Amino acid sequence: MKMIDCQYLLTPFYGARKMAAWLKSRGHVVSRKRVRRLMRLMGLRAVYRRPRTSTPAQGHKVYPYLLREMQITRPNQAWAADIIYIPMERGFMYLVAIMDWHSRYVLAWRLSNSLDADFCIDALEEALRKGRPDIFNTDQGSQFTDEGFSGLLERQGVRISMDGKGRYTDNLFIERLWRTVKYEEVYLKAYKDGRDARAGIREYFNFYNTERPHQALGYRTPAEVFASVPVQTNHGGVVESLRTADTHLSVTSILS
Repeated sequence: MKMIDCQYLLTPFYGARKMAAWLKSRGHVVSRKRVRRLMRLMGLRAVYRRPRTSTPAQGHKVYPYLLREMQITRPNQAWAADIIYIPMERGFMYLVAIMDWHSRYVLAWRLSNSLDADFCIDALEEALRKGRPDIFNTDQGSQFTDEGFSGLLERQGVRISMDGKGRYTDNLFIERLWRTVKYEEVYLKAYKDGRDARAGIREYFNFYNTERPHQALGYRTPAEVFASVPVQTNHGGVVESLRTADTHLSVTSILS
């Protein structure tokens, strides 16, 4: 499973057939059917334009994608969430993270050994204690179409956006986050168990938010950008610079 996970980061367009062929070229003879089962278990699917052949859980509402061609220019304008598979020495877990699009700041995350909605709702509740987005974007997974998740957003007055099946670019920033997390943390550590994974990921996200500079952010950290708000001038309301927001959004406090 770890080999499939690593290769998927390099070739996300590989479906079960190509992944099985690639494994065979590396001396691992495995059927396409087994590869398909493993990829489904890990939450992996080939990324390309295709007909919508899958649907969310029965009775769950699906929302339109709202971010196409939208310019994201400030913190809390749009948040996104996604789930990935985390390999361990014995077994695996699922990681959900919620990220602010503009600043790349990871607001909250949770690990779970199952794909129910509860761990996603827990992460959302924590994130909403740090702010409230105008728009919240996810894929159409049943964890996000669940009434407990979508209902919480609606009660907060947040507009819900959902990308299309297999549309990698609809949630591009968080897909980049996953690549970074796996290459800079997960594959270097080889977690023994869930406790080890939780400690390692917590340490990494603290580093990612507060110490790791981003070229796209002018070599500032996500926490620095998330803790900034636009300042309007007296010249027709044009934004002139950034200032640190109120104390409850300071770099120190948003780490808690």
